[in-house]
Amino acid sequence: MSPADAATMPRVLVVDDAPVDREVLGRILRDAGCEVLTATNGVEALELARRFRPALVLMDIVMPEMDGFSACRRLAADRVTRGVPVVFVSSKSQRADRMWARMQGGLDLIGKPIEAGAVLQTLRHAHG
Repeated sequence: MSPADAATMPRVLVVDDAPVDREVLGRILRDAGCEVLTATNGVEALELARRFRPALVLMDIVMPEMDGFSACRRLAADRVTRGVPVVFVSSKSQRADRMWARMQGGLDLIGKPIEAGAVLQTLRHAHG
């Protein structure tokens, strides 16, 4: 891959404490032509988002050290990362959960188990 190709690939940060979910999301995104960064909790997510300014963050909600809602609020409050869209990924994906995710600053919520179609639709929506 040339440096020009790498520059045009959307960079997506996947944040989940479950290795299997990180791998599933990463594979779907890489197959779609994305550059994938991974973090295991909200603290790591904040550091990576500030450093790499991803086009999108796909974030689990329940994680150690800092949950996804707290991390989302901090991303939105930081002048460097406030424009980065966050989509939550959770096994809790009822209508009320989606509404709460939006109230916390998330663009949307993808339910688990993770389906490639939902991830790709979210990527298209968030990346234009």
